[in-house]
Amino acid sequence: MKASPAPRPAIAVAGPLGVTGLRAELRLLPPGYAAACAGGDPVRLAALLHASGPVSGVLSFGIAGGLEAGLRSGSVVVADTVRGPRGMVHRADPRWSDAIMDALLGAGLTAARGALAGADAVVAEPAGKRVLFGATGALAVDLESAVAAEFALARGVPFAAVRVVADAAADRLPRAAVVGLRADGRPAVLRVLAAIAARPQDIRDLVRTARRARIALDALRRAGLALGGVAVPRPVAERLPEAAPR
Repeated sequence: MKASPAPRPAIAVAGPLGVTGLRAELRLLPPGYAAACAGGDPVRLAALLHASGPVSGVLSFGIAGGLEAGLRSGSVVVADTVRGPRGMVHRADPRWSDAIMDALLGAGLTAARGALAGADAVVAEPAGKRVLFGATGALAVDLESAVAAEFALARGVPFAAVRVVADAAADRLPRAAVVGLRADGRPAVLRVLAAIAARPQDIRDLVRTARRARIALDALRRAGLALGGVAVPRPVAERLPEAAPR
C-alpha cells in the first residue's frame, strides 16, 4: 500500500511573501512576491500563514486606518515597530525598512516612519481611533501587520510593513464598508447592499470611504512599483561572517 503524499502548503513560497487584506492590494505587490490575502480576518490569516511553505521575508502591504491626526488619505507609513492587540511589540527589520524608505523617496513619494497598531477588528469610529492612538502612539492601524510580524518572527525571517492611510483619524467608516469583504479579499456585494438597506443614511459616508480608498490604493500602487528593486535582506543569523583581516 502506497503512503499518502504529504499535503502541499496552502501558499507555495520560496521568496518573499506579501500579506494583504484586499484582493485589490494583492495586485499591487512588487514583482516576485507570493501573496497571502485573508479578507481582513486576522484569525484566517494566521491559519493561512501557518500552512505556507518556506519564505525569505514577510511584507505587510496595504491600506490602513489613520490614527495620527496629521496623516491624510494617501499618506504612506513605513513601520519601525508593530504593536499587537495583546501588547506584543514586534520590530521591523531596520535594513529592509531603510531600503524601503530610500526607494519611496527615490520615486518621489514621502513616507512617515513609526509604529503601526494591529487590531482584531476594524476600528471604525474616530473615538476608537483616539483611544488606540493614546494607548500605542501608532501612526495607523490595520488587521494584518501584527499577524504577519508574529509569523515572520516564528520563521526567523525579516519583516517589514508598508501601509497607506485610507480613512484618516477623524473619518468614520460606515457599517457597509466594515462588512464588505469576502474571505478572498473581494467585495461582498450582497452584504454591502444589505447594510445600505438597513442604514440608507450611510450612503454618503460609503461614497466618501470609497473615494478615500481609491486615493490610498493609487499611492499603494506607486509604492509597489518603487519597491520592485528592493531586495529582501538575509536573516541576521544567515549573514556570512566578515573575512578576518590578514
